[in-house]
Amino acid sequence: MKFSRFFLNRLQNQPVATDTVVVIDVLRSFTTAAVALVRGAQAIYPVEGLAAASALIGKLPGVVSIGAVGGGDPVPGFDFGNSPSQLMQADLAGKDVVMTTAAGVRGLQRFRQARRLYAASLVCARATAEAIRRAGAREVCFVITGEWVDRDGDEDIACADYIESLLRGEAVDPAEFAERVRNSDFGQRFTAGTWPNLPLADLDLSAEPDRFDFAMPVRREGGRLVIF
Repeated sequence: MKFSRFFLNRLQNQPVATDTVVVIDVLRSFTTAAVALVRGAQAIYPVEGLAAASALIGKLPGVVSIGAVGGGDPVPGFDFGNSPSQLMQADLAGKDVVMTTAAGVRGLQRFRQARRLYAASLVCARATAEAIRRAGAREVCFVITGEWVDRDGDEDIACADYIESLLRGEAVDPAEFAERVRNSDFGQRFTAGTWPNLPLADLDLSAEPDRFDFAMPVRREGGRLVIF
């Protein structure tokens, strides 16, 4: 099995990644998505851009909207911001969810043509590795979405390191990767307590390795991407 990495915010041209692509957003898009599934969502539609998200919301009856802009602030008028801890008490049973965020969703859309595509975060890292192994992947590309000019993205790099180590059959301590999530540039904004839309509860949840026992494959359905 071969491994490679792309950093979403460094891409100039569309790189080639045709086999298995794992788009990682630990803080917080794909931790939020995992919680939405746990809370009963039947499908999550990751949509890039507020206009496209609003249009889809208008087409799906009873849909729940989740949205955040760059920096993590919630989208006005949406049901939820991009906060996994907020969703932990939500009743999403049987509901469709439209999600738009600044990083993770954009990564999925950029690599939508991959043979197998996964949304991943630390809370479902081991399950993601197991799903990749079962599928017989030949090449795995990790897409790091959290690196920005003011962020090192190590929360996502740590998740990629963990999944790759599991795929290589290495004995690793999950706590090491959880600590890296906490100590990342973005992780420290949650602990600082000065960012009202970055609650510590989100970091605590996002930094819990393997909390959930499922992967989040992404499929194409009628021109849309769906996390299920």
